[in-house]
Amino acid sequence: MRIFATLAALAIAFAAPAQAGSVSGFRTQTFEALQARHRPVVLFVHAPWCPICRAQEKTITRLLATPKYRDVTVLTIDFDSQKALWSRFGVRQQSTLIGFRGSMETGRLSFDADPTRVTAVLDSTLR
Repeated sequence: MRIFATLAALAIAFAAPAQAGSVSGFRTQTFEALQARHRPVVLFVHAPWCPICRAQEKTITRLLATPKYRDVTVLTIDFDSQKALWSRFGVRQQSTLIGFRGSMETGRLSFDADPTRVTAVLDSTLR
């Protein structure tokens, strides 16, 4: 099973709060708390069947393992089962990344797995 699916399921099952440098399922309370603390957050709208999502996942996993991105939290939203949630953020397709710093959207990428562009979204949250 993919790391995002596993971590999202664990976060939902145990209602565990997200930690910086981590990946977990989206929870409104967690997202709002991170925004209030002006923390870097990336929303990742993904689908397990999506090859672009899997490629983005590899880049995100690699980046989060480095010191530069230790404070970035990635919150996953399942494209197949959480339509109301991803619609709330103006998402139209899976494989969408949205960067936030506080309440400000800092970057967005859809249906693109280029590691440089994925990295740019994470970088945008650090400014």
